[in-house]
Amino acid sequence: MILSKEIQSPLGILLAGAVKEGICLLEFAEKERLELQLTRLKKVFGEDIQPGESKFFQQLEEQLQEYFEGKRKDFDVPLVVLGTDFQKKAWDALHSVVYGKTNSYEAQAIRIGDKNAVRAVAKANGENRIAILIPCHRIVGKSGDLTGYGGGLWRKKFLLELEQKFSDSPTLPFFRGE
Repeated sequence: MILSKEIQSPLGILLAGAVKEGICLLEFAEKERLELQLTRLKKVFGEDIQPGESKFFQQLEEQLQEYFEGKRKDFDVPLVVLGTDFQKKAWDALHSVVYGKTNSYEAQAIRIGDKNAVRAVAKANGENRIAILIPCHRIVGKSGDLTGYGGGLWRKKFLLELEQKFSDSPTLPFFRGE
């Protein structure tokens, strides 16, 4: 069984999902995007989703609050990430992009060992079911343009600006706003 809970954030409502091993979903609650992710989640886990309480939700809420206050740069709530081997490599590579920085889809493809897999990396990032904690918002176009974020480009911009504000690095972010 996958338990779910709505979490308030400065970016709107997030829907969290958890199984007994950890968090398996954190998605912005817009209807179209959420329905797609819930369908994928049910298929990948082979489980139904129902509202409920998980031992991981309080830890997740606390860490998200700290993140939005600029007090947390890394998350340690347990995650359960199921996907293809390629997706897992792409998602793992996202963790190499330092808080307050950005990288390109091309650089992410190179990091996983296939410089020609830019579109496949972008597709894998789009299928990431754990927003913010698996930081696909840190990936921008090669020219620095904000591109491709399931939560909306305005949220991507918000997250990048938030991280830059509280980053230890005095440099400007490698992205161009709207």
